[in-house]
This record gives sequence, structure tokens and C-alpha cells, in this order.
Amino acid sequence: MTTVVETDLKELKRAGKGKVRDLYDLGEHLLIVATDRISAFDFILPTPIPDKGKVLTQMSCFWFGWSKKLIPNHLVSADVDQYPEEIRMYRETLEGRSMLVRKAKKIPVECVVRGYLAGSAWKEYRSSGMVCGMKLPPGLGEAQRLPQPIFTPTTKAEMGVHDANLSWNELVERVGVDLAQRLRSLSIKVFCEASLYAEARGLILADTKFEFGWLGGELILIDEMLTPDSSRFWEKSSYQLGRTPVQFDKQHVRDYLESIGWSKTPPVPALPQEVVLKTSRIYWEAYRRLTQ
Repeated sequence: MTTVVETDLKELKRAGKGKVRDLYDLGEHLLIVATDRISAFDFILPTPIPDKGKVLTQMSCFWFGWSKKLIPNHLVSADVDQYPEEIRMYRETLEGRSMLVRKAKKIPVECVVRGYLAGSAWKEYRSSGMVCGMKLPPGLGEAQRLPQPIFTPTTKAEMGVHDANLSWNELVERVGVDLAQRLRSLSIKVFCEASLYAEARGLILADTKFEFGWLGGELILIDEMLTPDSSRFWEKSSYQLGRTPVQFDKQHVRDYLESIGWSKTPPVPALPQEVVLKTSRIYWEAYRRLTQ
């Protein structure tokens, strides 16, 4: 296993830095490098997860290829041999954890789709009977499959700032009614198709988030796609209403942070080695189950 926490590709123009990814501007294209940083509750933790960036990149590449029939995306290549010659010198850093992508105009909204009642949605439902402003049927249990997937968009948070739920009217105010309808329709469509695919491989896709952008007037998928960072995957064989199934995502990290009573404010606690190693194994297992 390898660990990359920061990248510093000195000959390239840095275009930005996210919670996990470092971006470099190549003119027409962007180079996205997924590090092994991990975030929880919108904070970057001081402890990296070995190989995590490789899993995120390779899973995203798989799903981008799988979903091309549904919607185009920004991926050009993840093969360093196909990158511009001037950046191949960074092969050791880029191999397995980078993508060359088309530069798109990002829509500043995270398009969340939920098929099951879990995580923050379950907590909200228990207290109000609602999820992100939507009234749900009474009597639903933890981890229950919803009558139909629901679209619950959020703002795109900066580091250390929590995502904020957006009502339908707030989304329309931000992007207009036509685009809001397209984002909802496409997000639910891709989610439903991916759910069927995952279930055939013994995993339940409980929820996920997508990001979209504009490229030459065309709406495309960008960033990452259906990874353990952006999605909640469950073991289908252990699924049982009323309790959390075996999970293949970063919930294990969130659970640890909750167990130690962290206030979700700085300073951000480090992760013990057993949590780090288990999380790395969980990510690789999700990749294996879904792509091989």
C-alpha cells in the first residue's frame, strides 16, 4: 500500500484543492489527482487512508465508463501513457490515482439521491417525519427502503463548512426550473440503474451524490462517481430492517468519531491504526465487488 497526502507538481499550474483531490490546470483539460486524505463531517482528518485515492479514481473511471450510455462525463483518460508528455515525469505520483478530464463549468450543487432511510436522513425522519423538507410516510424504520428514491440536493460546502440542504424552491432559485428538473431526473435515473447493477453484485446502494457541469452547452457528470466517499453501500446478504447493515463506505470512520464524542469542531482527532487499516480494506473490497 502507498500513501499520498499532498501533491506538488511544480511544473504544473495548480487549479484548486478539495478535501481529497488536487487539481491542475492544463489549459483545455484538468488533471485531477486523488490523494489519500479523508474527510468526515466536512473536515479533513489528520490521518490518511493508504491507497484510498487509487480506489476512488479507479471506481470513478469504472462508473464513468459504465454510465456513458445514460449521460456523458468529463473523463478523457486515466492512463498516464496517454497524458501530455510534459506531465509523464510525475508518473510515480499519478499512476492509478489521477484522471485527465475535460474542463467543465461546475454547477455548485451536490445532487443527492436517497433510496433508503439512513444516516442524517434517518435522524431527521425520527425527529420530524421529514427528510430535507419532504414529508415521508409514517412508521418507517432505520435502513428502510423508501417507496421511491428521493432527490435531496445540498450546497457544495467549502472545507470546514457543512453542506446545507436545499429545498426544491431554493434549488430552482439557484439554477432555474428547467435545470433543476434535469438534475433531479438524471440523478434519479443514474441512481436507479446503478442500484440494479450493485444489487446484482450483492451490494445495496443506499444513497449517493453526483456533481454536474456544463461543457459546450452539454450537461455532463463531473468530479467522482459512486465511490465509497460519495455513496453508502451495504452488504445485501446482511440487510435487515431496523439495523445498519455491513457497510462499504466511510461510515466506519464517522462511527469512530461519534464514539469518542468529538464535537465536530477543531481540533480534528487522528484515527487509530485499526480504523485506518479497516477503512482501507473496506474501500478495496467495494472496488473488487463492484468492478471485477
